[in-house]
Amino acid sequence: MLADFLEYDFLRNTLFTGIIIGLIAPLLGTFIVVRRLSLLADALSHVTLAGIAFGLLLEKNFALMISPLYTGIAFSVFGSILIEKLRGVYKAFQELAIPIILSGGVGLSVIFISIADGFNTDLFSYLFGSVSAVSKSDFYSIAGIAGFIIIIIVLFFKELFTLSFDEEHATISGLHTKAIHLLFIVLTALVIAISMRIVGVLLVSALMTLPVAASMRFAKGFKQMVYLSIVFGEIAVIIGLITGYYLSFPPGGTIVLVSISLLILSIIISKQRSKATS
Repeated sequence: MLADFLEYDFLRNTLFTGIIIGLIAPLLGTFIVVRRLSLLADALSHVTLAGIAFGLLLEKNFALMISPLYTGIAFSVFGSILIEKLRGVYKAFQELAIPIILSGGVGLSVIFISIADGFNTDLFSYLFGSVSAVSKSDFYSIAGIAGFIIIIIVLFFKELFTLSFDEEHATISGLHTKAIHLLFIVLTALVIAISMRIVGVLLVSALMTLPVAASMRFAKGFKQMVYLSIVFGEIAVIIGLITGYYLSFPPGGTIVLVSISLLILSIIISKQRSKATS
């Protein structure tokens, strides 16, 4: 079954891109879950959808050949900056920034999709992923952005870790918490935007949180949780891509279902372990 993904160019692009996404989505998702910002991914995914719809609108109505991947990235990054600005405006209710941007993303998506005469095959693949939508140029772009994200996380791992567990201590320690938080949100936006080709923009938040939820049942420390999250993410992506291809299902759906299955299995195993030790 895996041989087909290694034989054909378009499937190889999809598989290798999926492996990259299976690495970076749970990697950043670990920080998101620990900081209790799981809804952040949903908000930025809806803003990214608005960017995709805008890109398809430009392509269809104005014959501008701009890849929706890039308009999605632009909207997602801009949305992340707006969230940070709104957090500064509503200092006592910072979480309010997320539903505001989410609502704006949904509203813009509806308008752009309506102007572009509704749903089409391209938009459907962006919503739920596709095993044939990843071109070689897409793969190179995604690989480059993923490499940048990994480098930034490695360089600022200590700062992100400190900010995730104790923001007050991070501020007292002299860390530029606002700048680091902005960097964190922008990285989240980039992960969501580049993951949409495989998982789909409406389902990518699941790949950022479900593997983390599963790893939390076994991990004994933050770094171990990161490693296990990546392992669960890669398993979900590879199995989801293969089953989605052979069953002719959008890969986003199968990846999410595999992730949920891993989560349920991890809960059962951890409960059995608890009973055995008690």
